[in-house]
Amino acid sequence: MFDFDVIVIGAGPGGYPAAIRAAQLGKKTAIIEKEAYGGTCLNWGCIPTKTLIASAERFHHAAHSEAFGVTAKSVAFDYAVMAARKNEIVKRLSGGVQGLLKSNGVELIAGAARFEGPNRLSVVQPDGTSRWLSAATIIIAAGSDAAMPGFLPKDKRVMDSRAFLDLKALPDRLLILGGGVIGCEFACMAAALGTQVTVVEMLEDIVMVLDRDVRRVLRKRMEALGVTLLTGAPLTDIAVKDGTVRGTYKDQTVTGDLLLVAVGRRPNTAALDLARAGVTVDERGTIPVDAQGRTNVAPIFAVGDLVAGSIQLAHAATQQGVAAAEAAAGLKSHVEKICPSCIFTSPEIGLAGLTEAKAQQLGRTVKTAIFPFSALGKAMAAGETDGFVKWICDAATGQVLGAQAVGAHATELIAEAALAIRNELTVDEVGRTIHSHPTMSEAWMEAAHAFHNACIHLPKR
Repeated sequence: MFDFDVIVIGAGPGGYPAAIRAAQLGKKTAIIEKEAYGGTCLNWGCIPTKTLIASAERFHHAAHSEAFGVTAKSVAFDYAVMAARKNEIVKRLSGGVQGLLKSNGVELIAGAARFEGPNRLSVVQPDGTSRWLSAATIIIAAGSDAAMPGFLPKDKRVMDSRAFLDLKALPDRLLILGGGVIGCEFACMAAALGTQVTVVEMLEDIVMVLDRDVRRVLRKRMEALGVTLLTGAPLTDIAVKDGTVRGTYKDQTVTGDLLLVAVGRRPNTAALDLARAGVTVDERGTIPVDAQGRTNVAPIFAVGDLVAGSIQLAHAATQQGVAAAEAAAGLKSHVEKICPSCIFTSPEIGLAGLTEAKAQQLGRTVKTAIFPFSALGKAMAAGETDGFVKWICDAATGQVLGAQAVGAHATELIAEAALAIRNELTVDEVGRTIHSHPTMSEAWMEAAHAFHNACIHLPKR
């Protein structure tokens, strides 16, 4: 009756796992990709940015290791080599995704898809011809693009994150519009390599998804790197003149050789012609779905950045894609609610579950427990004493509702917290779990003891 059991639109971190899982479950599966396997995450997001950040950290550590008894007479970097290494890693991983799909028997189809009905698609192929396909289930995983507001000047010096990643050399002065996760990650990377960076954020502070105490640590470290953070007002009167980007923040003029625009992302739903299939799209262009990722049209699922209310993270999309594929195969799957977030700034940040602010909005009575890295032996040995870990707990029962970590290896440390939150553990259960010494992860155990003011390695309050 249909050409395929499952067709997936988009081969990013939501799409290709969905296709592989559907094939594992015995479904005849195809995946449609219009550009690059691995999507934004692998090609122009997570992987390339973290590769460049790793290079920047290597340089920064080499240039600032005197306290460890290590002095380098001459430390330099070649950004073109860094960019080339980034491109090689992206190429290798993208090819790996294609190999994984093929090994599972998924048919790869190149082109741009649009709906012709609930079970029918047309695909404009690279040679301009069209191919018509049908499937019992269609999973939309088309992702998102960087938002570029219409008031910005159209000039090569005004660019989104994707264009910035194509640079072969960093500018001397970088102006960043937007102090969210993307803007701050790029700011830390560029500043560590000597670029003069200015970030303008119209909200009262940077990365407002974080609790205030975590933001305070991040802000202090970014300013120590030399980043100028201008918050609480928009950047106006943006113009490009004589090779310089200029704008107005409050009553002062700010300038840069380039303007990196990092003000969010927009879902790639417009080109899909979802109305032809009867799929509901909200005012933001995102798609409402149920707990399995199913849209209002039964044969059609949506996962990833274009899902209404979804957190825009690669690992969230992956879990959603797997859940949708399993639901399409008749399994009782569902999308997990606890999803950790990782921010690769300097220092790193990890968070999971409720923030203090969100818990208060929900009317929860919470109590927090913190352990600073400055009191941790491994952190002192590594020279990484900035930051802390924090449990956000139900005040009466001690159940862990959320957690945040800011400091070295925070993006790795948050996995333990996510496991505890998902399994509804209490701080007592975390505190009774033996943690290896000396490690950074000991901080979670110590913070759990701090909930009862019984922390061994902090003075009694």
